[in-house]
Amino acid sequence: MGGKLLSLGEAMGRHVNDGDAVVLGACLEPDVPFAATYEIIRQGRKNLNAIAPISDASTDMLIGAGCVTQVTGAWVGNVSGGLGHNYRRAVEKQIPHPIAIHDHSNFSIAMALTAAAHGMPYAPLRTLLGSDILRSNPRFKVTENPFSETAEPVVLVPPLKPDVAVIPVQRADKDGNCHHWGNAGLIQEAALASDRIVLLADELVAAEVITSDPSRVPFPGYRVTAVCHEPAAAHPSPMTGRWRRDTPFLDQYHRASRRRDDFLAWLDEWVLGVADHHAYREKLGGRLEELRIKDDAPSAPANYAAK
Repeated sequence: MGGKLLSLGEAMGRHVNDGDAVVLGACLEPDVPFAATYEIIRQGRKNLNAIAPISDASTDMLIGAGCVTQVTGAWVGNVSGGLGHNYRRAVEKQIPHPIAIHDHSNFSIAMALTAAAHGMPYAPLRTLLGSDILRSNPRFKVTENPFSETAEPVVLVPPLKPDVAVIPVQRADKDGNCHHWGNAGLIQEAALASDRIVLLADELVAAEVITSDPSRVPFPGYRVTAVCHEPAAAHPSPMTGRWRRDTPFLDQYHRASRRRDDFLAWLDEWVLGVADHHAYREKLGGRLEELRIKDDAPSAPANYAAK
């Protein structure tokens, strides 16, 4: 071990606390750190504010496990299945307990994280005008655009500063320098807005690999709090160039989560009954290897010192 390297259990134990505002993935559908979601549930974290730029079924699982009392986001569910059943039970029936909803659109949450990442007092936008979100979230303020000659209204979105962002990346070194490629979603904004960043690296590499291609570095390594070497940490979500989406697994979860008892049985089998992510990969067995992307499609090299 060296640098910022920690096991996943250590990283979640040290850097995700009860009551934290947590971003678990920020690419919408891909690169969701389900391994961290499972570990947070195993460790029994409580009263979390799940900041949810969709992140597929992750937030729904945390709600059903009783870890979440607040949700800040636009939507909670299973991308291939629809609205999350645990989310709906919590809102409609307070099962397993009530949750508070801080309503956003996908764009407004992106702008709120951007404002926090860049130290802005607010982010102005117009897309919420005319929507019910302005009534459901009183933190948004409507004012007049001072640069408009027609008294044009504009919405001011306050910055959103999470306590911790957990971000899967294709590769990282032990000091937190990393490469990410494919759909970046909001990972840069979420990471820079957060007090702490935990990387889940699919591959651990030498520092020279990262410095060889600075264009793939989404944020500086000195901002990273911990690095966990966990292959397939995003399963069942996809990761560009590494893993395909396990749609049958997510469909199975969506069916099981329709009923509270069936969800608890699923939780016992796939989370509470599995010691860690290594044991989870072993439980998946050959199914995981079938999801590995084995094709060869390298990008064209870039010469950063061309004469």
